[in-house]
Amino acid sequence: METEAGAADEGARLTTEPSAPPRPRLPEPSGPTTPTGPSGPESGPTPAGELSEAPGRRGIAALSPGHQLTAVLALIGVALVTCVHILMVFLHVAPSNTISKQHGELVGAWVYPEFEQNWKLFAPNPLQQNIAVEARAEVRTPDGELRATRWYGLSAQDGAAIDGNLLPSHTQQNELRRAWDVYTGTHDAQDRPNGLRGTLSEQYLRRILVLRLDRLGAAGKGESLERVQIRSKTTSVAPPKWSDEKVNQKPVYRQVPWWTVTSSDAPLDSAARVRTQSSADNPAGGVR
Repeated sequence: METEAGAADEGARLTTEPSAPPRPRLPEPSGPTTPTGPSGPESGPTPAGELSEAPGRRGIAALSPGHQLTAVLALIGVALVTCVHILMVFLHVAPSNTISKQHGELVGAWVYPEFEQNWKLFAPNPLQQNIAVEARAEVRTPDGELRATRWYGLSAQDGAAIDGNLLPSHTQQNELRRAWDVYTGTHDAQDRPNGLRGTLSEQYLRRILVLRLDRLGAAGKGESLERVQIRSKTTSVAPPKWSDEKVNQKPVYRQVPWWTVTSSDAPLDSAARVRTQSSADNPAGGVR
């Protein structure tokens, strides 16, 4: 009986106590959640008076359609002015051509005075001449006699080595050409050097001639190089048919007097047989 009475009292107590209200269910997020805390932005309500920025809109895309059109037109204008400026400066510094001759006043009006240039885009100007360089030697035979060899076309040999060669060497392209160019620029019409640079250019060119002639076998067995000589034939390149430029096609010849070969003109590691400086004055001298 006591047990039944206790169960009745317990049921009455539970019935009279108020039950806790159910917890509300939060709505499920429709997109990816943004982390909060130190690794992400803090969540919170947007302050009144401020508009939230649409995600993914940056730069010009974030502007209104009217502002976007204005920005695009401004960029196109800057690009056009830049291209025109580059073209005008190019025509100003480039060698004389058909376009610069026809529109020279327009180019000058654009460039001067703010954008004046005192340098050339192609410095020096592209070579407009064909220069053929030849050399020969005077050798002493074993019996003491002197004989002159034929002329060897050195520049023609370099041209043949370059033609069809995808990777020509620097010496084939520029060694002889630059040596002869420097020599003619540092000597007067009488082949007199106009300073230390002229003397050095002559020594450099003479060494090239000795090495090239020795490789070509100018001196036979038992013979030695006594003197070398160089000459050139310069012909202007004919202008294209559409050009009204007049060019003198007459060849210009230049021949340098004989140069006496010294021991310094042939490196010690070469097999060239040349007479020493003392033996140049004394025919009975030896060779090395």
